[in-house]
Amino acid sequence: PRAPSQPPPDPALLEMLRRFDLSWEYGPCTGITRLQRWERAQELGLSPPGPIRDALLEHRDNPDVTY
Repeated sequence: PRAPSQPPPDPALLEMLRRFDLSWEYGPCTGITRLQRWERAQELGLSPPGPIRDALLEHRDNPDVTY
């Protein structure tokens, strides 16, 4: 649950993250955060999109974005 003072994420951001979630080229996403998945893909040389990492770091305290 989001803290009361925390605004909901932008719908465009959530759509970008949903597309990342559905991209099998970056490996499975079950049981890890989106940032962990992004970092794993980077370590494997899969070139995940930089804007995804930026958004995840910017909104790291928002579970709607993190998971």
